[in-house]
Amino acid sequence: MNTIVMYGAEWCPDCQRAKSFLNENNIQFEYRDIELDESYVKTVEMINNGKRIIPTFYINEVAYTNPDNHMLADVLGINDAGRIVFYGADWCPDCKRAKAFLDDHGVRYQYISVDEFEWAAQAVESINNGKRIIPTLVLDETPHTNPDNKTLTGLLNLDQEVSNKVYDAIVIGAGAAGLTTVLYLQREKFNTLMLEKKNIGGSTFLTQKIENYPGFDTISGPDLMERMARQVKALGVEIKEGYEITGITKEGQLFTAQTPLGEFKAKAMVAAVGSTYRRMNIPLETELIGAGVHFCATCDGPFYKNKTVLVVGGGNSAVEEGLYLSEMCDHVHIVHRKDSFSAHPDAVLKLEERENVSINLNKTSLEFLANEDERFSGLKVKDNQTDEVEDILADGAFIFIGLIPNTQFLNGIVDLDERGFIDCTCGTVETSMQGMFAAGDARKGSIAQVASATGEGVIASFGVKEYLRSLS
Repeated sequence: MNTIVMYGAEWCPDCQRAKSFLNENNIQFEYRDIELDESYVKTVEMINNGKRIIPTFYINEVAYTNPDNHMLADVLGINDAGRIVFYGADWCPDCKRAKAFLDDHGVRYQYISVDEFEWAAQAVESINNGKRIIPTLVLDETPHTNPDNKTLTGLLNLDQEVSNKVYDAIVIGAGAAGLTTVLYLQREKFNTLMLEKKNIGGSTFLTQKIENYPGFDTISGPDLMERMARQVKALGVEIKEGYEITGITKEGQLFTAQTPLGEFKAKAMVAAVGSTYRRMNIPLETELIGAGVHFCATCDGPFYKNKTVLVVGGGNSAVEEGLYLSEMCDHVHIVHRKDSFSAHPDAVLKLEERENVSINLNKTSLEFLANEDERFSGLKVKDNQTDEVEDILADGAFIFIGLIPNTQFLNGIVDLDERGFIDCTCGTVETSMQGMFAAGDARKGSIAQVASATGEGVIASFGVKEYLRSLS
């Protein structure tokens, strides 16, 4: 449990001050009077290198010596709008997004790692009906599961951003294509804003190992994206995470991007919005998402160390993430509906060589299985040749069966093809709306590789540059 232990004495003014502060904010704590137990005195002296200093706090295995009220507020997440306890993990992209948003707005929170404390993981599961979903934030004892920035703004009574600034360009999406676009634009001294609905890095951030990016024998997706992000931030690019575009308008030569957190104006725009993993749409999928069914091995794979998982899919993402999971899991089952993989042959060969990987080809997924606790327990599949049905049991499942472009907000603004990809002029990154360009996975005809996305970002930046010059 979230333990707060205070060592003090009734005659100590600072102890009285700290106790009053905790009581005023309805913080439960265990008070240990050093006048009543000599062992408490020894604990205080041990914590403070032989010095008898009170109050001394011990909060989740970390000691604090005579903290003032400001420090207690920082450590315990006490704000005017209430106290925030933040359950998360350092490897979780949405946790990073939520932490960045709270930090940017000066909101205090008590961060508790579900990796460090097993009781914290159990608390998350209890809050979320058995699902281990992070971040989970508790605001004055009311839990909120993975709240987006709009939700946090409302909960904490934060002001919506109001800006009359006109940027040269707004780049929507902070994946490889978007980061490359702003890199080139900022180097050309164009004033650029980047809006990202979730986290910097896009789908590349969710790829654990990349072996075909020039200059690196191998590099993780998070590492590559973090390098790109540092590079553009060093140039002064303004990046706003958790800002989802709800609409775009254009009046004269000026674009306006609407978000739940404010509006932003620019002379040109680049849609580098990427794509989202496709769902299977089989029984129990929706009910088990977060309770054993996942779409990101980098995000949720660490939950399954030394356990058995299954991966559904046969493309590069499925094979590469299967390899990644095989490095931490006891066993990995690969399930694919076709009789061969479409992934790169080198990756397939590595997968076939892993002793803890079972490959199940030509199997159609029928439905997910759940145990008595309503958590994922396996997948029912049918052999496409024999019609034999079997259950593949596992602790978790990861789904990689294709991508859907994140272009819903562009419908009616630019031309999209029947699948929702942005239809550009043949061989270019120009959309049907003058001044708006497209780059990356959401563009029709994109190769959907990191290297090609960066190349498209370069081309988009040059398109923006020529367009802006035509306005002057």
